[in-house]
Amino acid sequence: MPPEMGGPTWRQVRSGRGAVPPVPPVPLAPHAGGAGGTVGATGQAAPLRRRRVGVLLAVAGAVLAADAISKAVVVATLSGHPPVRLLGGLLTFQVMRNPGAAFNIGMSMTVVFTAIAVGVIVFILRTARRLRSLPWAVTLGLLLGGATGNLIDRLVRSPSPLRGYVVDWIELPHWPVFNLADSAIVCGGAIAILLSVRGMRVDGTRETEGRDETSAGGLDRRG
Repeated sequence: MPPEMGGPTWRQVRSGRGAVPPVPPVPLAPHAGGAGGTVGATGQAAPLRRRRVGVLLAVAGAVLAADAISKAVVVATLSGHPPVRLLGGLLTFQVMRNPGAAFNIGMSMTVVFTAIAVGVIVFILRTARRLRSLPWAVTLGLLLGGATGNLIDRLVRSPSPLRGYVVDWIELPHWPVFNLADSAIVCGGAIAILLSVRGMRVDGTRETEGRDETSAGGLDRRG
């Protein structure tokens, strides 16, 4: 039978000269939820985490520097002198040695509070590995700076290491004497409670997002 019009002859087919070259497969772009999406998300998350950790360390460093400088100035200028009263007695500066926690709590538990401070610092540094939220970076920075500031007092001040007395110097009416590290701890704790109530997580997500993903996963399994 003669070959079709325009088609290769049987000799061309036999010799392979008329064979149609194979078309190479076109690679498909990875799905956003697949391996390619995971690599992209990881690549974007790493710089973001480094920036947030930078904010945490910057806030902690600022708190620590302010606390250390203020204590050094107060000890050098107010030790052995009467209290300095400002604003008609609304604000008073005086040097007091506190063996307890913030606001003179637990006066006889200096070593215990030293261990607690070390535990808080370790916990914050471990939490920083999954830090993606700017508000949480500021919050943890306040807590880290405050805890470190008072811990340094316990380590280096008299009467002995681990039992050192914290320098307090700010007094308000009807309120225990405190320092800048105490203020940072209280502010950080208050912000942490607020963020938790609003459902904001350290990794930058919200609790509602986690519940939505769980619900969607359950619907997929039912389907």
